[in-house]
Amino acid sequence: MTELATRAQAFGLIAEGVAAGLSAPWRLYLARGCRYLSLSVGDRAEWNAWRTHLGCPELSVRVYDAGGEIRRSSVAEVVVDGCRITVELVEEVSTDDLDRLLADPAPAEPEER
Repeated sequence: MTELATRAQAFGLIAEGVAAGLSAPWRLYLARGCRYLSLSVGDRAEWNAWRTHLGCPELSVRVYDAGGEIRRSSVAEVVVDGCRITVELVEEVSTDDLDRLLADPAPAEPEER
């Protein structure tokens, strides 16, 4: 296979992952011409599994306000045979999570023995 030229080849790539035991993505978007394939998954374990299966080395994380809810969007992508494939996970994030990310960690004190 020199490029993902047909819908069948693109969906076959996803079917291989599901057959290997990965959870099926809850949303799959295939752009016209099969040059862009996007998978949306439900949790971080699924996201990591698909990322590993597809060999996605690139990663971007974005935190944003969605009408009063704070969300984190994690996206990994790879180009396979001229087709850009992204795996996306959108999670709700609590303000406690943000506080922990923004906090300056206190230096660890050595333990007394």
